[in-house]
Amino acid sequence: MAGFIITCPNCNNQFEPGDSIRDEIEKELRGKMVDWQKKKDEEFKLKETAFAQQLKLKEEEAALLLETEKKKLQSELQESIRKSVATDFENQLKMLQQNATDNEEKLKEARKKELEFLQKEQSLKIKEEELQITVQRQLIEEREKLKEQLQKEETERLGLKEQEYQLRMKELEKQLDDQKKLAEEMRRKSEQGSMQLQGEVQELMLEEMLQAAFTFDKIEPVGKGVRGADCIQTVHNRFGNEVGRIIYESKRTKDFSNDWIEKLKADMRTLGADVAVIVTQAFPKDMDRFGEKEGVYICSFAEVKSVALLLRDALLKVYEAKKSQENKGDKMVMLYDYLTGAEFNEQWKAIREGFMSMKLSIQRERDAMEKLWKAREKQLEKVLLNAAYIRGSIEGIAGTDVNLTLTDETDPLLLE
Repeated sequence: MAGFIITCPNCNNQFEPGDSIRDEIEKELRGKMVDWQKKKDEEFKLKETAFAQQLKLKEEEAALLLETEKKKLQSELQESIRKSVATDFENQLKMLQQNATDNEEKLKEARKKELEFLQKEQSLKIKEEELQITVQRQLIEEREKLKEQLQKEETERLGLKEQEYQLRMKELEKQLDDQKKLAEEMRRKSEQGSMQLQGEVQELMLEEMLQAAFTFDKIEPVGKGVRGADCIQTVHNRFGNEVGRIIYESKRTKDFSNDWIEKLKADMRTLGADVAVIVTQAFPKDMDRFGEKEGVYICSFAEVKSVALLLRDALLKVYEAKKSQENKGDKMVMLYDYLTGAEFNEQWKAIREGFMSMKLSIQRERDAMEKLWKAREKQLEKVLLNAAYIRGSIEGIAGTDVNLTLTDETDPLLLE
């Protein structure tokens, strides 16, 4: 390891790889992550400050509106009371001259108005408090909605950044480990080794993602140098029974090869799997997203979780359908016993009695209608016969040349 030198392809600088490279890269990435986090915190504080200012302005406007309405109502009530008191004073002077009894009635009326004024004032205070509560509730709801929206956006961005950071860190860790273990091989096949490294990183991420998403299933990676797919998922139902197997082939190259499909189909037959999936960056020329080709499903790494969920659900449904076909002979015997039993016989008798009752009712209605039709036919025959007699008599008297209004086209006998 001490004698191995790496030459930079850009500046031709030669250096020995070691732990310092890894520390420096980690330090640089963590520094960028801290700067990015500070920037997002500042943006969030600015948005929160702006929202607080808007809330303060709305609260001031609401308070000003309440104060204006309150002053207006107070002035109206004072003016009304003033006029009422002046009128009452004049009436009291007149009534003092007339009768002391009238003074008592006016006093009662004044007290009644004073009570109404107090009630109106109390009602105004209640409305003012309700308005303040409503405004505060609306402000709190708007603040919570804005806060949830900002948190959702921030969470999505952090998730994307975290995924990119994890991919980058795993690639760097894998690269450093491979440099320590396979320095001579990487020097001879640097480009090929880079492609293989990216594929292995994607395989690891695929295995971790499947294991985290389907904890009840068994995820088995296939070791290097072993013929077969990269990963095998054995699907179990909620009772722990094995219902099927899904094999995955992970590819991270620039071009898609049709030979992958034939190889994976052969692996599927060898391993006894039910479904085969190719996870790749490059799609065939006739495809641009997830789809099926020659019995093999093809998708990207971002789509593989959804595809695995759909295929797993399909295997579970097929397994349940097969289970429902078991013991079919016993079910036929149970069905035969039911059809020949007393319960079915009684139910069928009830249905038959209902049909017979309907049939008798229809027959009675048919007999009544036929009787009515026969009576009308007899009446019609009588009318047609008398019309024929009249026509014969006229033709016998006047001859065949007579112009009758009853033509052949309207002759009832011809129509008959």
